[in-house]
Amino acid sequence: MESALYKAATQGKVERLRQLVVGDPSILKSMTAHHDTALHLAAWHGHVEFAREVLDWDEELFVARNDDGNTPLHLAAKAGRLEVAELLVRYAVAWPQDEISRPLSMTNYLSITNYAGNSALHEAVRNRMVSVAVALLSADPSGGYALNARMESPLQIAAREGLFHVVQRILDYSWVEQEYMPSPSGTALHQAVLGNNRRIVAILLEKRPHLIDLTDAHGNNALHYAAEKNHPHAVEVLLRKRMELAHMSNGESMPPLHVAVHYGSTDAIKALLRICPDVVDGYGRNAFHASATFGNTHSLRWLLRHVRPAEPLNRVDIGGNTPLHKAASMSHVQCALLLLRDRRVDPCIRNHNGQTARSLLETKLATGEMNTYEMELLKQLKQQESLRCRMQNVPPAVPVRRRPLSNKDFDSVVDSYFLAATLITTVSFAATFTMPGGYDQTSGITLHAHSTAFRTFVVSNTVAMCSSIVVIFLLIWARQEPVKLRLHNLFWSQILTVIACLSMLLSLMTTVYITVAPKAPWPAYAVIAIATSSPALFFIITWIGTW
Repeated sequence: MESALYKAATQGKVERLRQLVVGDPSILKSMTAHHDTALHLAAWHGHVEFAREVLDWDEELFVARNDDGNTPLHLAAKAGRLEVAELLVRYAVAWPQDEISRPLSMTNYLSITNYAGNSALHEAVRNRMVSVAVALLSADPSGGYALNARMESPLQIAAREGLFHVVQRILDYSWVEQEYMPSPSGTALHQAVLGNNRRIVAILLEKRPHLIDLTDAHGNNALHYAAEKNHPHAVEVLLRKRMELAHMSNGESMPPLHVAVHYGSTDAIKALLRICPDVVDGYGRNAFHASATFGNTHSLRWLLRHVRPAEPLNRVDIGGNTPLHKAASMSHVQCALLLLRDRRVDPCIRNHNGQTARSLLETKLATGEMNTYEMELLKQLKQQESLRCRMQNVPPAVPVRRRPLSNKDFDSVVDSYFLAATLITTVSFAATFTMPGGYDQTSGITLHAHSTAFRTFVVSNTVAMCSSIVVIFLLIWARQEPVKLRLHNLFWSQILTVIACLSMLLSLMTTVYITVAPKAPWPAYAVIAIATSSPALFFIITWIGTW
């Protein structure tokens, strides 16, 4: 397209257009790189007089398409250019219809779709251009039900976008609907619920009451959408209209309550439980089962706080599993711990296979697939059973068997001990040349050589260094020995490392006693007390972990 024509079209200069066409009548056939004609540009920019002038010169341009398949009417609708849209609609009405050369009627013109399958009405509604949409509906009321490539009608889009006047105009037209084929986007009621548009939900239920029974392609009714998006008002309106919706499952066998639990929609959960508290899915699972199955701690925490009776917490599904069983078997540790902390939850219940939550989790222990969090959960389950199930018959505990060390595991252990031994050797060696209290500057002899504490320091520091050196050599040779000798070396490495660490603690205490106690007794004695209690602290923590 020539720059002069492009400039005239975008600026709406009618006189300049006439000059260009008189000079070259074929200039209106020219297009931009996007295949927009001068009429496309005028429609997009809203220059109605320029558009009228173009049509006077070349009336067939009003059906021209650009690279996206858009006619000028599509662009006018998308940009909300009401006057241009009305001009094009009037032109379509006056378009002389000839069955051979000009079969296009006004209705056919309004229903022309672009390459995305959208009519001009679709584009107006998608872009929330209400005035243009109403004008198009006045010309062709049936267009509100036409489906695009995504199987969405302008009615559905308007319902989702909250365009009440557009929805009302479409519903005022008596439309004989075809047999409903479920689509991914559902019905207009689904979309109104999705957008939480209360007035539109109300008018749809009034004028199209049958929509409440229809589902989308995945089996979701409108209540499923309200539950997912946490719209409690829509939940209440739909349930007042049709209570049975609460018990209808979608394609994944999930009723609306379970959908709300899955998405953590606590306001919707509250509304559903208030009206239909006894909802279960096809497997007998209630809201607590759903929370445990999905691992949704947010929903479970809310349910535990607001549902007071104990019965739902211990209800079993068709397999005899309580919510605690589900959380433990699916390794949803946080959910299982939340349930265990609630005293209403009974950890002693056995399912139809005779398994408690603890014994279900123990089945993973034999495979060696347990992680640290699952081990902690197993410990908590054992504690609860030992406290609360003494008078009940529960499955015996599976003894914990250590998995044999593989080569990779052995190398990891060796590396850890080797690093510890190297550090102890380095520290002990450095302490040998920095004797506590210092040296006599004349003779070079340590100042506290006569002290019993100093002699204890020398011996303990030597024990620490020599023990760690032996560990280093044992571990170097351990990698080259047969399995039996490797384990033998590793065993002695463990013992000697413990001896080296204890010797370092004794060196610390004697050093502090020699250098600090004469001037500041209580800090020195505090350090000695802390160092003395360190081994005891280790054994206490280890004992608690195995309890």
